Amino acid sequence: MAPRELNFITGNANKLAEVKAILGDTVNLKSQSIDLVEIQGTIEEISTDKCRRAAEAVGGPVLVEDTCLCFNAFDELPGPKWFLRALGPGGMHKLLAAYDDKSAQAVCTFAYSEGPGHDPVVFQGRTDGRIVPSRGPTNFGWDSAFEYEGQTYAEMPKAEKNKISHRGKALAKLTEWLKNQV
Repeated sequence: MAPRELNFITGNANKLAEVKAILGDTVNLKSQSIDLVEIQGTIEEISTDKCRRAAEAVGGPVLVEDTCLCFNAFDELPGPKWFLRALGPGGMHKLLAAYDDKSAQAVCTFAYSEGPGHDPVVFQGRTDGRIVPSRGPTNFGWDSAFEYEGQTYAEMPKAEKNKISHRGKALAKLTEWLKNQV
């Protein structure tokens, strides 16, 4: 049965606003900021582990998210948030300076759990683009350094970005799954 209320575990106000805009009234989305341990592993392993920990902490249905950039020149090396913190969005393209291939994938992985003891369900979205010198506002992660069809995410109107983004694609899968839960 689809939850009427869902706890989205994030302390990022921009991410919360974007998820609310994409999901609309699909669920009553509540936000909680919980400092969760983040293991090393694949994107799916990280999301699943965070989801289990969040479900235990909240004691009910939760949604967690993990987002990264995968640089094709680095054989899809996931670029976790630690890269962004160290380099800033203006420095992301410098990692690829010695490579002709500036292509990348923006990857968003959501994990949902009904609560403690329930296996998380994973929903992933990917958008192909390329890493460019920062353009546009720099107030939301690496949006100003990820270009899709001539515009960085930061340069796009929010509604347009939400239709094509990695996060929008992952949430479309979640929404479809929720509709099928009776």
